[in-house]
Formats: sequence, structure tokens, C-alpha cells
Amino acid sequence: MNQHDDDLICVGHVLGAQGVKGWIRVFSKTSPRENIVSYSPWVIAQGDELKEVKVKGRLQGKNVVAKLQGVDDRGQAEALIGSQLFIDSRRLPGLEAGEYYWSDLIGLAVETLQAEPLGVVTGMLETGADDVMVLQGERERLIPFVLNEIVREVDLDNGRLVVDWSPEY
Repeated sequence: MNQHDDDLICVGHVLGAQGVKGWIRVFSKTSPRENIVSYSPWVIAQGDELKEVKVKGRLQGKNVVAKLQGVDDRGQAEALIGSQLFIDSRRLPGLEAGEYYWSDLIGLAVETLQAEPLGVVTGMLETGADDVMVLQGERERLIPFVLNEIVREVDLDNGRLVVDWSPEY
């Protein structure tokens, strides 16, 4: 596979086998969660190996169930449990100005308006009202991602975010 790791975005992982015909249960990080199946093909990571596979699936309860090309029985499906699922970032729909995918924000250095470093975005949380950035620095911080109020600048080219946030919080 001629895939650069930088182009891959983790969109979920395999939770378990579903039935006897090779279907898998998937934890999806997409919103809404059933969107994960619209990003076919997936890239499945098993150890150091990456394999691209076509997929079809649907929402079933809280999870997504999917059928991968070439996975035809329960044993093959069970062998995938725990595997991370990736897509090529170029398959994502374009965004309007001021909109960002979480994957674009993770890894950005965060600093205050006075250029004091607060940490690096290591994750994002969906709370219902506003998304929240999880930062790791000298300690963990949770900062709401509210553009123009708290988040004053998103500089993807230079890998940084500027926030109106006190280091004391």
C-alpha cells in the first residue's frame, strides 16, 4: 500500500465479531457515528501492517456493524478485534472557514494571549454544548473550544492555538 501515515486519520476500532458471516462491531469516532461506513475504503492496522479494505455497514444500536471485503467468517472477524480503523484524510468533506476536524486540532501547541505555553492538544471531548480540548502540559487542562471567545487563533500551518485562558485555571 502506498499510503503515508500522515494522511491517515483514526476513525474507530474493532470491538468484536457480529454473527458468523464475518461482520464486525465497530466503535466509531465519527459524528454521526454511522458516517464511518461512508468513508470506504478503510485502512486497518494490525500490528505494524496496514491493509486497505472496502467496507459496507450500518448503525445497529449504539455501535456500527460492518462487513469488510475478504472477511467471510467469524474467525477472521475475531482476528480483527482491537484493530484501529483509519481513513485517508483526503476523503473527508471540505469545511467552511472557521471549521476544523478534531484530527486537525490534536497535536497543536496551545498558548495564552501572552504567549505562555499551556500544553498540547491530546484529545477532544464532545459535551453537548461545546467541544472541549484536552491539553497535556505541566498538568492536564480541559479548555472549551469556543471560537472567537476562548479560542482566538487557530494556526494550522505553524501548529499552534492561541486561547484567552489563564494558566491559573
